[in-house]
Amino acid sequence: MRSFLKFFLASFVALIVFSIVAFLFMLMIIARVAASGDKVTVGPNAVLVIDLSESFNEQRKVENAVVAYMSGKSAEKPGLFDVVRLINKAAKDDKVKGIYLKAEGNGNGYAASEELRRAIVEFRQSKKFVVAYAEQMSQNAYYLASAADKVYLHPKGMIDFSGFSITMMYLKGTLEKLEIQPQIFYNGKFKSATEPLRETKMTEANRIQTTAFLGELYGEFLQKVSASRKIDTATLHGYANQGLIQEPADAEKYKLVDALKYNDQVMDDIKRLLNLKGDEKVNFVSLNSYDKANNLYEMNGNIALIYAEGDITGGHNEEPTGIASEDYIKIIREVRQDKDIKAIVFRVNSPGGSALASEGIWRELSLARKSKPVIVSMGDYAASGGYYISCMADSIFAEPNTLTGSIGVFAVLPNMQGFFNNKLGVTFDGVKTAEYADLGSASRPLTEKEKQIIQRSVDTIYATFKHRVTEGRKLDASVVDSIAQGRVWTGIQAHKMGLVDRLGGIKDAIACAARMANLPEHKLATYPKVKDPYARIMKSLGSEMRARMIQEELGEQYNLYKTIRELKQMTGGVQAKLPYNMVIE
Repeated sequence: MRSFLKFFLASFVALIVFSIVAFLFMLMIIARVAASGDKVTVGPNAVLVIDLSESFNEQRKVENAVVAYMSGKSAEKPGLFDVVRLINKAAKDDKVKGIYLKAEGNGNGYAASEELRRAIVEFRQSKKFVVAYAEQMSQNAYYLASAADKVYLHPKGMIDFSGFSITMMYLKGTLEKLEIQPQIFYNGKFKSATEPLRETKMTEANRIQTTAFLGELYGEFLQKVSASRKIDTATLHGYANQGLIQEPADAEKYKLVDALKYNDQVMDDIKRLLNLKGDEKVNFVSLNSYDKANNLYEMNGNIALIYAEGDITGGHNEEPTGIASEDYIKIIREVRQDKDIKAIVFRVNSPGGSALASEGIWRELSLARKSKPVIVSMGDYAASGGYYISCMADSIFAEPNTLTGSIGVFAVLPNMQGFFNNKLGVTFDGVKTAEYADLGSASRPLTEKEKQIIQRSVDTIYATFKHRVTEGRKLDASVVDSIAQGRVWTGIQAHKMGLVDRLGGIKDAIACAARMANLPEHKLATYPKVKDPYARIMKSLGSEMRARMIQEELGEQYNLYKTIRELKQMTGGVQAKLPYNMVIE
């Protein structure tokens, strides 16, 4: 017994010592990460390096501090608009002579890519060079790379130029095997968000709308590549349709790339452009380093730029992601009541979510519009609930390849009685004081009366949604009804119909806000406010490490896990949301 106590005490003391050392180590890392925020100096003859495979959030983000420190990378990552402004600044910076695009992949959506591509094209007007290179170049990476002066590919590498496709996953068969009945209610014949639960393949209506908007996206892709590579769109489409681009030599033969080169040859080309000789090294400057050298973050300004990215949910969100209605109502109200703020630019990148939460945000923005201009800038998505919170704006900007519209709603209430009874051997019983006291219980199917109640609720919310659009966009109710029905539109299509006022990006929306507010000079105040570095780092540790662990554990099944999680979020309340898991390749 005495030896056991000695062993136990020794182990306990060792655990305490280890915990203290680990805590001190964490503090050291946090201190170093915070210290790494010191301003960086950009030397002469600099070449700005942009890794296109990086995914840029709408708002600047703090990565996991430990992972950042161990990898030698910056813990703070610029947002999409920050990157656009950094490229614009580099065009006027005498120290920066060119841009090197690492084009292995593209971590951004089509509208975000359009913002980046536009900035690269504008940079070229400064007469500075842009060189793109990759060993294996994906199709969406080529979209950005094609804006460069020179596009190089590894001689033994690969390039994808095969056209666009969309694949959706259908779970009806799985649910049937599990004896789970998804009781679905929706309004809008094109509202396809629930299709994977009730069908085994695309409905004809969904196939029509998907074919239409995918064709528009592909047409925009071909037009931009055509303008850069001086190859007509019909010829480019022929390359993909006939499968002509199979090997790197094909890409060179058909002028998609300028030459096939190894990395060292590309580096030699860049050295020649900089007039470097011998062993002189190129002063490559990463995007994160250039961001540190040029502090773009502003605390105060006369135009509020509010980022709204992710799913729309009710309540408050502890995680630094998503659009929680309570959080955003508070932000918008603060901005609305701030007399120093003369205009609001609301940047929306959302596939939608809770209809009730969308209504709350719509209400607060409508109040704000009474006292100052409200301009919406749409990102990759501003659809369903994302359009709901946008439609009241004085002016709406979208990229040509933004996906928007999807004016429709649905509700899903699963009946899991068969699953519980037959698969798990679980049964339920109880009492209630009123007929509808347990309405929505997953332990039994809905009655016909209950189904009528829920469908009426869905129809009422859909009617309200259309009314918001009718008022906000100043369109006839019959017109809104014809273009609603849950149908997804591209920015180009939405512009023709009056759902969007202008085609353009964040810069265009900010310029519009400045004009409407009669501001000869303007500065931006960004929201949600960035929290202090220590709080952000500590908060990021848990959530990001948890997400990484789940992703590593599940591997290829991670997307299925995300889909099931989204299914869970869709149940219970009326939703205004895009078809989930819609991947364009």
